[in-house]
Amino acid sequence: MPREPSDAEVIAASVARPELFATIFHRHFGAVHAYLTRRVGGARADDLASGTFTVAFERRRSFREDADSARPWLFGIALNLTRNEWRAQQRALVAVSRLTPAPAALGGNSTVELGGPGGELLARVLGELDQGQRDVLLLYAWEGLSYEEIAAALGVAVGTVRSRLARARERVSTALAIAEANRGELSEGREMVE
Repeated sequence: MPREPSDAEVIAASVARPELFATIFHRHFGAVHAYLTRRVGGARADDLASGTFTVAFERRRSFREDADSARPWLFGIALNLTRNEWRAQQRALVAVSRLTPAPAALGGNSTVELGGPGGELLARVLGELDQGQRDVLLLYAWEGLSYEEIAAALGVAVGTVRSRLARARERVSTALAIAEANRGELSEGREMVE
């Protein structure tokens, strides 16, 4: 039985035969879409996931041949598109704030959907993390990416991933512990950082 070609092999072949890129789409669309749904909500996830694969298709010639999986690369593209959208939203909020009092934004994730007890607090705490810490934590906790895959997705060193994740865990744990002591209701939120 022949082995299934790696993502790198499929992407390389898709340069000459563009229809082969559909294999990458079928392999990874679900994971990318699920991540984006958790980050920006279902309504925007469809567009951003489609945009991720459009950008990936356009840039397939630049895919690193030594990378077996396209997953970190695709998550990196998705993150960049999410950041671009967040910047646009922030600019719009600044413009609107000049006209009316602005609602509190959740640090780039104003549409984060976190259900259950303590979800609002967890969303606020995640919004207070710096962008790098939040990206690392969510790729680790939601997507199950390894440190190496996160480093590839973000274009940073593995040591940077480790330190950002440690700082993010500490900040979230501390905030949740304080809230738990005050309200005793946040067991769901703690699962993310343990």
